[in-house]
Amino acid sequence: MSEVGLVTVGVSSGGLQALKLLLGSLPADFPLPLLIVQHLAPESGDGMARLLADCCAIRVKEADELERALPGSAYLAPANYHLLVQRDGLMTLATDGYVSFARPSIDVLFESAALALGPAVIGVVLTGANSDGARGLAAIKAAGGVAIVQDPADAEASAMPAAALAATAPDYLLPLAEIAATLQRLAQRGRGARHV
Repeated sequence: MSEVGLVTVGVSSGGLQALKLLLGSLPADFPLPLLIVQHLAPESGDGMARLLADCCAIRVKEADELERALPGSAYLAPANYHLLVQRDGLMTLATDGYVSFARPSIDVLFESAALALGPAVIGVVLTGANSDGARGLAAIKAAGGVAIVQDPADAEASAMPAAALAATAPDYLLPLAEIAATLQRLAQRGRGARHV
């Protein structure tokens, strides 16, 4: 198995509670960065990042243009911006058109990560009410990365994880409560040496 250097997460309806549980279960020294797309209304501010930062041991913030993704930190796509990652580990923001009816789009983040880092990427699809993330998770899997999907029966909104399951065979199909521990095992099992 290849080394892992980045976790990408996509979430929509029910996202705040899902992210509170997922990120709140990770230790401050979690050895990988996390890049997160939560579907947001265009006029949303950075309130979600601030709420999550208050309840998590890891650092949580909105991503900035050309910021480097660091271990032990979670970066949320700002409202109305696509979040992408480059081969050098720098994050970029884009105002290109909507993808899967969303900006930020999970597919955009996942596909950029698959292209930039291939097998070094873990993709995680959580609760949501549309199909965004399905195509991107398939791209991560095709590039040799790890695909994790929240069990649709466990999700507040099952459509997004169900679409991901229809698009690709995940490496892990898990209830939300088990995803953080799985990420820690993947990061620690000799697979966290290559960081972005």
